[in-house]
Amino acid sequence: MDKKNNAAPKENIFQTLWRWTKRMFMGASKELSMDEKLAVEKLESPSVMAVKSFFRRKLAVIALVVLISMFLFVFIGPSIWPMDVNYTDTLQKNLAPNYTFLSVPKELAGNIKTINGFGSYTVGVSQDHNFYIWGNMKDTLSDLDLTKQPEEIRDGNVFTAAAGSNHVIAVTMDGKVVGWGSNRNGQYGEVAEGETQYVQMPDFMLGGKTIDPEKVEQLVCGYQVTGMVYDGGLYVWGNTSGMGNIKELAGKYTEGVKDIAISNYYAIVLMEDGSIKTGGATFSINGQKASSNLRDEKGANLIYKDLGKEMRNHKGVDIAATQNCFAILTDSGEVIVFGAAKYGERDIPSFDGKKIVKIEGGTNHFVALAEDGTVYAWGLGDSGQLGADGETAGHIFTGAKATYLADENGELSGKYGFKGYLMGTDSMGRDVFTRIVHGGKMTMTIGAVAVIVSTIIAIIIGCLAGYFGGWVDMLLMRVTEIFSAIPFLPFAMLLSYVIQTMPISETTRIFIIMVMLGLLSWTGLARMIRAQVLAEREKEFVLAAKSMGIRERAIAFKHILPNVISIILVNVTLDFASCLLTESSLSYLGFGVQQPRPTWGNMLNGANNSLVIQNYWWQWVFPALFLAIATISINIIGDALRDILDPKSDREK
Repeated sequence: MDKKNNAAPKENIFQTLWRWTKRMFMGASKELSMDEKLAVEKLESPSVMAVKSFFRRKLAVIALVVLISMFLFVFIGPSIWPMDVNYTDTLQKNLAPNYTFLSVPKELAGNIKTINGFGSYTVGVSQDHNFYIWGNMKDTLSDLDLTKQPEEIRDGNVFTAAAGSNHVIAVTMDGKVVGWGSNRNGQYGEVAEGETQYVQMPDFMLGGKTIDPEKVEQLVCGYQVTGMVYDGGLYVWGNTSGMGNIKELAGKYTEGVKDIAISNYYAIVLMEDGSIKTGGATFSINGQKASSNLRDEKGANLIYKDLGKEMRNHKGVDIAATQNCFAILTDSGEVIVFGAAKYGERDIPSFDGKKIVKIEGGTNHFVALAEDGTVYAWGLGDSGQLGADGETAGHIFTGAKATYLADENGELSGKYGFKGYLMGTDSMGRDVFTRIVHGGKMTMTIGAVAVIVSTIIAIIIGCLAGYFGGWVDMLLMRVTEIFSAIPFLPFAMLLSYVIQTMPISETTRIFIIMVMLGLLSWTGLARMIRAQVLAEREKEFVLAAKSMGIRERAIAFKHILPNVISIILVNVTLDFASCLLTESSLSYLGFGVQQPRPTWGNMLNGANNSLVIQNYWWQWVFPALFLAIATISINIIGDALRDILDPKSDREK
């Protein structure tokens, strides 16, 4: 049907003036315009009109879409971005938003000699001796800037390089050992006389002295330490308090050394004869329980109860380290892993009977290369770093949370792992984005439960007081005044503190906080419902219901309550925003949900100092932004509903 034929004919200016004149002097009921006649024919229910009126308000619709999107984001997001509540990584702490962790430079990708990563950045050296670095290379608080390289680091002049937690060490083609980044803990350079906390770089490498780069058999950095195997001797330097056995290793093995592997806390040394050394004082492999890729009669990894005793029958050919574990590759192709495994580092695959010839370690994962080129990866795969498992390669390299594969010619054939942090990390190395997702779910759940509890109480108290009046009204209103006289935030803080000292589970404590917020925030809505019920109970439909013998309870809750539901709906919407802010305030002050479980409030509490505010803006901007958007959206929706549902308000406002 043609819509144009049904449209009301437009009036000209004279017809409009004539109609107004007749309505002014002859009565408004004499004649209706065509638009008014059509409007009469299209009578709609109040609920339909309210919905249409709401969706005519662009700002309210935008706020509704934003709020629904946030609900979906925080309630579906945790299944997409899972989180280990107790996960921390000091190597990734206070990192700015960065998405370049896997961005291998194109110039390096075609002729890789070595790739090495330990913390938040990775370094590489090409076969034509050029140096490359990518990832997060700056720290505003410590003025760390790894892009400021020494003049010796120029094209064609780098033999090898290694990345530490906050420093880089490189050996140039002309034999100089240079370092840059942080040197506060003796990572490179000279140590002050009498300082016992640090081990100095060997004298024959200091001050621009030269060595033979071809005799550098291994170069590896760790957490504020460096290890080099040079001409069969082991040389280590850096922070002895950061590394448990670095001091014992310094100067102890001057010949017969093949390799060194450094974890966050200790180091092991592989000798040419296949034995494993640790310095013997602070740390030892004797008595260490270890896992092997070999299987017992039940098909599980074979367990060695005493690695030191077992290694007398084995010869090591390669070693590697993660943050907390060490791996030893033996001459028979067996892989043995020991240490504080947290993420399946000791769940070694069987390798399908293939002989392993090379092994590398990232922060929490291992990668092994079989003789036929098959790649095996195990450990923590939260960032896709285990995606190389089952692929083929000629060479394997690892970053902190990455695995790189290259063919026999050194050309990059695959890269797997962590691309970066969309919203940076906090002081414990935890992903801010992931914690915002999980924290939003907690914050909104607490807000929703608190609103439901307070609304139920307010409806019961308000309806009973308004309908029955008399002594019932007097009693309930005095109770309401007692609750409203309690200073809300101090009392909530006091109860939260008491709950924290109780021997109950964290889940129970969080549930109690939800109920507590509801029990303290119902008084205002109860008074409003009472006032509305007082007005409604005097109307004719109530008298009619009484004359029909309907029970008083049914009249109050089934006949009067639906007539004031619009007021309740508006206030519930606005109270939800208030509960979000209240929960965040309690958590911000340290009396709500406690770390490490995140909420938007305690994430802001974690950023509550001037150093973080000035230097690590992402730790407080993003949680505050999400909280502000959620609260503002709810308030906009509540204001729109109040204007639409309240007959006394101006609907065109």
